[in-house]
Order: sequence, then structure tokens, then C-alpha cells
Amino acid sequence: MPRVSDEHLERRRQQILDAARICFVRKGFHQTSMQDVFTESGLSAGAVYRYFKSKDELVIALASTAAGDIRAQMTAVIDSDPLPTPAELVGQMTDWISAQSGPEGRIRLAPQAWSLALIDEDAAAPVRQTLAGIRGMWRAYAERMRTAGWLPPDADLDAVAAALFGLLPGFVLQHLILGDPVREEYLRGVETLFPYGTPGTRPRHEPTTVADPA
Repeated sequence: MPRVSDEHLERRRQQILDAARICFVRKGFHQTSMQDVFTESGLSAGAVYRYFKSKDELVIALASTAAGDIRAQMTAVIDSDPLPTPAELVGQMTDWISAQSGPEGRIRLAPQAWSLALIDEDAAAPVRQTLAGIRGMWRAYAERMRTAGWLPPDADLDAVAAALFGLLPGFVLQHLILGDPVREEYLRGVETLFPYGTPGTRPRHEPTTVADPA
């Protein structure tokens, strides 16, 4: 019998994940059965179980994939030159979020994963890892803000990162549940609260190369 290629296996795995994502978005995690996934994917139970043994494994895989995409998007923005303002950073990320939040968009899974993490330890572990990684990226951005003079030399970067972290989930929840705010309105609010680097403003502090305390 010919050996199945790695490419074929990955295509089949992605086929199952795409089916699970559609089912979870349509019906919610708890209302979706593995039979729903079998039907949506067009595969037998045996074929699906070869890759994923449960709904929890599917959620974990979907969360991990989304996390990688989000971190790649944020890394590209945070590392760009010149340093983007908070409104510019949030603007680029909300562009991406909006594009992923349609009727079957994967961003719709995010609140479900957060909720599941509160009651299911297996699901909680990857969600915690994902959120901690994103908060770490905000910390890297805060460090660049301090170097640019937008924050004082003695700024608590962990505290800044924790505060900035809420900007994107805040947009996600309002966008998905309330149907607003309009993205441009949200960005005006971010720019008002964090006017660093915007025309007509100057750094509040001298640029610094102070190293982080160990």
C-alpha cells in the first residue's frame, strides 16, 4: 500500500479543523456533537478520530492556530519602524479581527474558548498560554514605547502591558455582541486616551535606553 504523504495528512487534518470551526461558530461548542463534525467534514468517525479524540482536542488545536496567527500579526506591527502609535497598532489588528469575524469567522470562537477555559482545565491550559503570550507582546510594545520617550523611564511595563491587553478583547466583545462600535470610532477613543506620537504631540519623556530591571 502506498505511504500516505505528510502533505495529505495535513490537508485532512485542516479539513477536520475547518469543519469543527464552522460547527462551533454555528451552534456553539456545547451544542456541537462529534457527529456534526463528521457530517460537516464529509469524513467517517474513524477518519476524524485518527486525528482528534474529542471536541476538547479540536478546540485546543483551533485555539493554537488562531494564537499563532494573532501573534504573527502583532509581531509584524510591533516590530515595524517607525514605532506605531497605539491607535495605529490597534487599527491594524482590528482590521484583521474584522476580516475574521464574519458569519463563520474564527474570531467568533474566541469568546467561546474564554468561557470554556473557566470550567474545563484541559481547555484552560492552551487559552492561558495564548493570552499570556499576547500579553507578553504588549509588554514588548510597552518597552519600545518607553525607549521612544512615550513612557517614563521607571514605568512598570508589566502594568502597562496588562492595561493595553484589554484593548483587543474589548473590541472583539463589542464588535461581536453589541454590533458596535464602528471601528473608526473605537480608534478615535484609543487615540484620545493614548495620544503618543500623534501629530502635534511630543514625547512626554526623553528617549531612554534604560535596561529592564532583572
